[in-house]
Amino acid sequence: MTDKPNHLPGRLALLSDLNAAQYITDGLRAGKEDVPAIGLNKATEPLPYDRESRAELDPVRALIEDAMYRFREDRPTAADSWLAPRLHAALRLTRREAADRRIWNYLALGVAPDYVVWRHLAEPRKNREEGDGSPKVAFARFRGPAYTQTFARLWWAAELYRDGPDYGPVVTACSNQEMLNTGLRMDVIEHRPTAQAMVRLIARGIVTSTREANAMAAAVNASAATFVYDVIAPDVERDGAPLREWIEAAESAPAVPRRGLPVGPYEEKTPERSVDLLVDHFAELFAGAPVRGRPGAEEDAAVEV
Repeated sequence: MTDKPNHLPGRLALLSDLNAAQYITDGLRAGKEDVPAIGLNKATEPLPYDRESRAELDPVRALIEDAMYRFREDRPTAADSWLAPRLHAALRLTRREAADRRIWNYLALGVAPDYVVWRHLAEPRKNREEGDGSPKVAFARFRGPAYTQTFARLWWAAELYRDGPDYGPVVTACSNQEMLNTGLRMDVIEHRPTAQAMVRLIARGIVTSTREANAMAAAVNASAATFVYDVIAPDVERDGAPLREWIEAAESAPAVPRRGLPVGPYEEKTPERSVDLLVDHFAELFAGAPVRGRPGAEEDAAVEV
């Protein structure tokens, strides 16, 4: 099985899409090869904030190792809800920084290719290649869009589902794979009351399975074409100061906690009235949405988990 890199420099770095692609071999995707770490690190670029503590590699690597150890006897998908908020708190990125795919390429190949293989190799037949039929990790788990790449999807899930400093909703959202697979692809998820309302339906047990979450997401997305959520359920105006202060505080922040949840930027929480309004609306939409296996629902194609 793919092992941790045999060379880990002290700082995180950036790895371009072009350079990343040459290291994503079939052997790596099958978990049978390691990444040539020394060669890969020669192809990287330094972070623009290399002198800051949030560029340190060791705390991130330790966090990822803890996730693999903690969930070693569980399904790897269970690690998502634990790792997502902690990775977000450890990296302390702005959205602009997180939109740079190069940092996620480096995390997947230069820091933790063993995690990518551990987390995604055992996925269903969708990752089986033609020929010998052996399972392989999808290419996009190493280098891909934010809703698919192993570490980018966790960071963005934490960013979009957190409620100000509260990562509790992130844990709930990441416990259902469709909130990652489908939810992160939806433009409306950037509207905080929408994101929080969808999470509330899961937290209250109204939406339980991945099939139900997929149906909820489809209904919410379709309704957004005629129902302008940010008008009828407004959010507070975003203030960038708490995020800047949170990032600056990284220099003196303690290690990310392993038991309790970390605390995010002290931004104002989502207005309860807006969330409550959308919870009621989404519950009605979901009640009429087709869900495979639910009495009266049409048989749809199997939902990909």
